[in-house]
Amino acid sequence: MACLLVIAERIGKAVRSPAKDTLLSHATAATGRDRGSAVHEAMDQIGTIAGPLLVAGVLALTGSDYGPALGVLAAPGIAVLLLFWLRARVPDPEAYERAAQAAAPPSPATQDGRLPRAFWTYAAFTAATTTGFATFGVLSYHLVERHLLSAAWVPVLYAAAMAVDAVAALATGWLYDRVGPRVLVALPVLTAGMVALAFTNTVAIAVAGSLVWGAAMGIQESTLRATVADLVPSGRRATAYSLFAGVVGAASLAGGALTGGLYGYSIPVLIAVVVAIQVFAVVLLAVTRVTWR
Repeated sequence: MACLLVIAERIGKAVRSPAKDTLLSHATAATGRDRGSAVHEAMDQIGTIAGPLLVAGVLALTGSDYGPALGVLAAPGIAVLLLFWLRARVPDPEAYERAAQAAAPPSPATQDGRLPRAFWTYAAFTAATTTGFATFGVLSYHLVERHLLSAAWVPVLYAAAMAVDAVAALATGWLYDRVGPRVLVALPVLTAGMVALAFTNTVAIAVAGSLVWGAAMGIQESTLRATVADLVPSGRRATAYSLFAGVVGAASLAGGALTGGLYGYSIPVLIAVVVAIQVFAVVLLAVTRVTWR
C-alpha cells in the first residue's frame, strides 16, 4: 500500500509538471526566467517545510500513529480552487512573452519543427546528474538503520533540508540571471559531495549531507527546469517540458535503483560511482554550453 501511494503521488506530479513548468516559463518572461522560478520554488517549500513538521507533531501526539498524521495533510487540497481563479484571471499566459517573441527572429534550429540540439545535450546532462542523485528515502534509511537519528526526527530533518532547498533555489536563480548556465555546475558538485557526507556514521556529517541534498534539490526543481525555457521557443516548450519530465523520471528511477543497490553492496563503491557520474555530467554541461551558443 505504501508503494502504491508513492507511485500514485509520482504519477500526479508527472501529469501536472510539464503544464506547470510551461505556464511558469511564460509568467517568468516578465520577471527574469530563473529569478521567477526560484521564487516559485521558495514558495513551494513553505508547504514542504510545514508538512513534515506537522506530521512530526501529530506523530509525537499520537504515539507514532501515521493514520491521523497523513490524514491532516489532505486539508490543503482545497487550494485546487486557486486553479479556477487563475484560469479566469490569466486565460492566455503566453501573452507575457509574445511581444518579446515578435521582436526576435525565429530560431533556425526550430524552423523545421525539431527541438534544438542544445536541448538534447542538456537533457543528457540532466539525466546524468539525476542518475547519481540519491533519494531522501535512501538517506533517511541510512540515518535510522545506523541509529544516527530516530524515525521521529527524520521529518524534522527533511523540513530543514527543504528550507535549504528554498535558499539554494533563490541563490542560484539570482546567479543564473547574472552569470548564465555556468551556475549549473554547482549541481553535480553538490550531488557528489552529498553522497560523500550523507553515508558516513557520524551524526553531524550525515545530517550535513542531508542538508546538501536539500541544496541540490533546490537547484533541480528551479534553475535546472527553468533553463529549458531559454533553450526552446514558446511554441515547442510544452513538448520539451514533457520530454524533459520523462528524462528526469527515468533518471530518477535509475538513480534510486543504483544508489539503493550499491548501498547494500558497498558504500565506498557507491560514493566512487556517483562521483564518476557527476564528472561525466560536468562534461555534458560543457558540451551543452557549446551547442547553446
